[in-house]
Amino acid sequence: MDFASDQAVRWCPGCGDYAILAQTQKIFPDLGEDKENVVFISGIGCSSRFPYYMNTYGFHTIHGRAPAIASGVKIANPELSVWVVTGDGDGLSIGGNHTIHLLRRNLDINVLLFNNRIYGLTKGQYSPTSEMGKITKSTPFGSLDRPFNPVSLALGADATFVARTIDRETKHMQAMIERSYKHKGTSFLEIYQNCLIFNDGAYASLTDKETKTDKVLWLEDGQPMIFGAEKNKGIKLDGNKPEIIELNGEHSADDVLVHNEQDFVIASMLASLTYREDFPDPIGVLYSIDAPTYEDMATDQVNTAIENRGVGSIQDLLHSGQTWEVK
Repeated sequence: MDFASDQAVRWCPGCGDYAILAQTQKIFPDLGEDKENVVFISGIGCSSRFPYYMNTYGFHTIHGRAPAIASGVKIANPELSVWVVTGDGDGLSIGGNHTIHLLRRNLDINVLLFNNRIYGLTKGQYSPTSEMGKITKSTPFGSLDRPFNPVSLALGADATFVARTIDRETKHMQAMIERSYKHKGTSFLEIYQNCLIFNDGAYASLTDKETKTDKVLWLEDGQPMIFGAEKNKGIKLDGNKPEIIELNGEHSADDVLVHNEQDFVIASMLASLTYREDFPDPIGVLYSIDAPTYEDMATDQVNTAIENRGVGSIQDLLHSGQTWEVK
């Protein structure tokens, strides 16, 4: 089944969005969903053209409000596979409020957040994830804002699934999209995405062959947190503080912290390593737990009310209780 639409893709040549789109279109036939049962919903921004390019149903909505629209779609038709495509500006600035409430409610909706740490559509202003000191068209002397860490924000909003991948790591991205789809509840997948025009090289240390083995910590549930070109480094907890150890005569793999996707404390610690120069960046599933979904609870609530009070009617409701005649 072809999930690619007939629309011409209108992103800048070399944009990381192409890789995300290609892997999404590639993995969807394997997920087993009919395209008529899939909805992609976006707000405003470069990432928000995504619904045009998927051969599914979709909405290109208003700035920052994709989570609200998606919530309505899911409540109205819980059987649909609903996806929100957003960016660091659309999802964390004007849409930040909607994003956190979607996450805490835990509807069965999948969020793909493209993080290029810049405003691309409006031509290069700083975003909520831009680093302090970042010089842009809107911060000519350097940004004074401390950047949001999207995965920390998601964990703080009690998201039940939080993960991260990189646009150039296509196989890993496919795996993360599939994990997001299979999670029952709101999944939050941050995708490090390169903006070739306005913020090229934002994640160069994580993608360059010379540096990425020391700068990326690949997460795997139940496995020790080992990294490095020679797999000779690991993350160890000293009390409640992470530290890097060398796997030599003094330390072995037995001393390395083992990842547990269901451990909120470990997930929070891993999220805190983001953007730090002295630690690798965690990539993979940080956190995944099971919890009741909002739409299931809403359906149960409605069914219980019907059992207790009957189906009812709008006409009866309008004529019940106190009424007034306006003359």
